[in-house]
Amino acid sequence: MKIFHPSFVLLGLFVIGGIAFKLTTPNDCDFILPNDSIFVLTGDFRRIPFAMRQIEKYPDADLYIIGAAPDAAYKDTDRAIIESDSKSTYQNATAIKKIATKSGLDRIVVITTEDHIRRAKYLVQSELPKSTVVACPAALSEMPPARRLERWFIEYLKYIVTRCGIKESPKFLGRN
Repeated sequence: MKIFHPSFVLLGLFVIGGIAFKLTTPNDCDFILPNDSIFVLTGDFRRIPFAMRQIEKYPDADLYIIGAAPDAAYKDTDRAIIESDSKSTYQNATAIKKIATKSGLDRIVVITTEDHIRRAKYLVQSELPKSTVVACPAALSEMPPARRLERWFIEYLKYIVTRCGIKESPKFLGRN
């Protein structure tokens, strides 16, 4: 029975894991409280406009833009505190930890794209194990299906690598 060759089993498990990764990823914001601290990770043009729409709903919430380019000018972000030192998702998580620890935050909201939310939340939660981390994913709208599939595949690989204990993604998998 060559169908049960270990390589076929591993491939099958990888594919099933990828499907489970996609299907179990949140696609809506968890419950946001009016005075939550919202952290938006930069890296995709959908994230900041999505965060701005969320902050309009919660006028008492604090907004942090994490991983911003030092010379980036964000419109309508006069309410935001901008952090521009972090360059990867793991560095974003450590930057969030510094801010949360300094400010005494025990509950934070993380905004990133839907393909990126599981790994980002996992890394932030690993840095702040006693805090509540609320996921708020921005949809990958207006993207060709092939590009969307590619992004999900890369994030799935990065998530596996991260869960194996490697917090900084290998360069060949791209930024973040």
